[in-house]
Amino acid sequence: MSLKALLDSLAIPIVQAPMAGATLEALPLAVNRAGALGSLAAAALAPNEIVAAVDAMRTVTDRPFAVNLLMAPRVQPDAAELDAALARLAPWYAAAGVPLPEAPNRFSHDFEAQLDAVVQAAPAIASFTFGVLETAQVDALHRAGSYVVGTANTVAEARAWAEAGADGICAQGAEAGGHRGNFLAETEASLVGTLPLVATVRAAVDLPVIAAGGIMDGRGVAAVLALGADAAQMGSAFLLSDEALTSAPWRAAIEAAPDDPTRLTRAFSGRHARGLENRFTREMRPVEHEVPAYPVQNRLTQPLRQAAEKAGDTEMMSLWAGQAVKLARPGAAEAMVRAWWAEARDAARALSARTGG
Repeated sequence: MSLKALLDSLAIPIVQAPMAGATLEALPLAVNRAGALGSLAAAALAPNEIVAAVDAMRTVTDRPFAVNLLMAPRVQPDAAELDAALARLAPWYAAAGVPLPEAPNRFSHDFEAQLDAVVQAAPAIASFTFGVLETAQVDALHRAGSYVVGTANTVAEARAWAEAGADGICAQGAEAGGHRGNFLAETEASLVGTLPLVATVRAAVDLPVIAAGGIMDGRGVAAVLALGADAAQMGSAFLLSDEALTSAPWRAAIEAAPDDPTRLTRAFSGRHARGLENRFTREMRPVEHEVPAYPVQNRLTQPLRQAAEKAGDTEMMSLWAGQAVKLARPGAAEAMVRAWWAEARDAARALSARTGG
């Protein structure tokens, strides 16, 4: 079987976006029950936790699912950079009523060790964001029996993944919530909308394409399938689902948000990400280009974000969400997936009637 055959075999060609911090096993399992493809967000898991989580999911489902890693670089910032970053955050920690943290010894899990764990766990699909694997790493995943999907924000990145031996491309449009996956060009040069990105990637590489970014209902699913995508990836559409780990303040912020509430910011993590605008992103904007790159800033703001969430203060939380998040609705994820597919089929029939099909 190929990745294309696997995607074609899905009863519903929807992929649940991994969304580290908002999901664990419950959401992908619910999505799988609907006949779509669930994704386990493993970026925040230690290597042994990755293996355990995959094993636990396999005891519940025999359907394929994906495991996603963020390719966090190994970094060791110098003391002066850390001191400056913490000084920049000091007023925010004071406002939250929590002490400024000490400079940490570790900023993220070791990616190489996480990758080894994914190879050991051998999920049906291993997907990656923030970079491109080496060919030898792709080969190791293939030998373990996993298909490899790489996230691309541009055609050049899709080509890089194809050259590395990937089995498919997740084309992440500018509308997508959470962190941008770009790795070959600066963020501004990588903000290609989902529809043109899917079309141009399909024309450039002979690999299955999973469309991601701004797909919030069945009409969006039908639109990207019409462009030639093999599946539609949905993330923000699940943020209010029963199975998501979205906190009560985060959910309330989504429900109260205006029509076009999202902005890109690197203030929270040191890497551009799309989320609801709040006081932290607004007031940090003049200096956000000065903050340390991911994962350093992400680790330094972690206690602040946790304290704000505990206090219910959404003005200092990273409220990741994509464009059109106002279309998000609460409910059980399995039922949501089935409803979106019914909408997609209705949209396809309406278009066929409109075009005389």
